[in-house]
Amino acid sequence: MMIIAIAVGCVLGVVIGILTPTIPYTVSQYLAIAIVAALDSVFGGIASNIKKNFDMKVFISGFFVNAILAMLLTYLGEKLNVDIYLAAIIVFVGRMFNNLGIIRRYYLSKFSEKRKQNKK
Repeated sequence: MMIIAIAVGCVLGVVIGILTPTIPYTVSQYLAIAIVAALDSVFGGIASNIKKNFDMKVFISGFFVNAILAMLLTYLGEKLNVDIYLAAIIVFVGRMFNNLGIIRRYYLSKFSEKRKQNKK
């Protein structure tokens, strides 16, 4: 189920990317921070699915609320002439690496167990 959703999302992203015009420079910061926040939510969803405590409501709300909050921080920082969005990027990327570590350890342990079973 999760793999189908990822595949559909990738195909949809490619199609939209081909059909949409070039993003103007003025909104590129907002789009970049929204993408980082969305990726953080995706990696968090995968990690929570591995931990067996995935909740779709939490995932969807986190996906949109994190992206909107990150864009609002970017807007506020732009108005104050301070790069506040850098703090959001640091937090989101740190969380992404933590979740990626959880995912990596899970699949490495599954791979190790499978190799042990095949050697027997």
